[in-house]
Amino acid sequence: MLDLKFIRENPDVVRQDLQKRGDTGKEAWVDDLLEKDRRSRALKVQADELRRRRNSIAREINEERKAGRDTGALKKEAAELPGRIREIEAELEEITAKIRYYQMRLPNILHESVPTGRDDTENVEIRRVGTPRTSAFPLASHGQLAADRGWADFERAARAAGAGFYYLKGNLALLDLALQRFAVDLLAERGFVPVIPPYMINRRSYEGVTDLEDFEKVMYKIDSDDAYLIATSEHPIGAMYQDEIFEERELPLRLAGISPCFRREIGSHGLDTKGLFRVHQFHKVEQFVFCRPDDSWGIHEELLANAEEIFSRLGLPYRVVNICTGDIGTVAAKKYDIEVWMPREEAYREVVSCSNCTSYQAVRLNTRVRDPHDFESKRFVHTLNSTAVATTRTIRAILENYQEEDGAVMVPPVLRSYMNGLEYL
Repeated sequence: MLDLKFIRENPDVVRQDLQKRGDTGKEAWVDDLLEKDRRSRALKVQADELRRRRNSIAREINEERKAGRDTGALKKEAAELPGRIREIEAELEEITAKIRYYQMRLPNILHESVPTGRDDTENVEIRRVGTPRTSAFPLASHGQLAADRGWADFERAARAAGAGFYYLKGNLALLDLALQRFAVDLLAERGFVPVIPPYMINRRSYEGVTDLEDFEKVMYKIDSDDAYLIATSEHPIGAMYQDEIFEERELPLRLAGISPCFRREIGSHGLDTKGLFRVHQFHKVEQFVFCRPDDSWGIHEELLANAEEIFSRLGLPYRVVNICTGDIGTVAAKKYDIEVWMPREEAYREVVSCSNCTSYQAVRLNTRVRDPHDFESKRFVHTLNSTAVATTRTIRAILENYQEEDGAVMVPPVLRSYMNGLEYL
């Protein structure tokens, strides 16, 4: 969320950002928030004054009594003070809750390079890498091919767990593991520490890393524990250092999250409605960085370069797009997507999301860094995240881009060492 001090000092910046996003309905929130903030600070002053008065009035009553003077008025005042304090505290609690409501739902301030657009059709392409494949023969559906070759079982998974689940078997299971290890090894070479996070986190933590009100509809909630299965390792890793203070020498902290991801989202997407593109469960290796505010924009480009390196080495044609205002969401200040070519669909589809969230998550999580020159001064860190590889979508791309006429699928050369030298699935 936006720091309250930032909103106080930059209300016009917040309003202009809402206009850029086309979220003008929230402009009135800014004015109401500022008014409630002023009222809140005034109430705190009043409450402090009344508490000081409560602490001093007993002494005054005692002094007046010793002097033989009437203490009736002072005793009446003393009796009224607790009720007046409670009234102020009740109003203050109500106002504070409303301020936080606004803060939690006002979006992050967009970077100036974010293009204006209504939806994903107006995202801006930055570059294309590789030559999209055109096949001389009809490509088999990746889902049907996987089922026919005994690499996946969708029917039994549907009976066991429901639509949107799958069994991966044999060489396709090995390919999933190979993709994970390849990505982890590449990131480790670049100073990332591998992390296997908890696969569920509590509501407070989730509210710290995302707009839960918007995101909750695609998540699996565990009612008995007030917890959620994670939708991405970004979320438990972001919450890892909540209410903690980094020393500058500890930053940037580069982490590589390795986890399954659980999402309720499912539906047709493009040509093939059955397969591995939109599913309820998949594995992902995630880049996550805590850093000083001064470093975050350079690190954002670093994370994108790492993800591009992975797909370049896999030999998959892709393009990079700069996500526009109507598609970027609440948390990110800027986001890139990498979209891989899917030849059966003759279209690029998203496989990587790479975001700089600036201090938005850190404010919610109260994650700060200490000023090395002033022990008492602290700043909110910046957080960044990017997919390294999401296995199921990448497997679909491999099954289509490396598919041969007889149905055989070549293993990308860079993965063969992770698959015991196997050249074909």
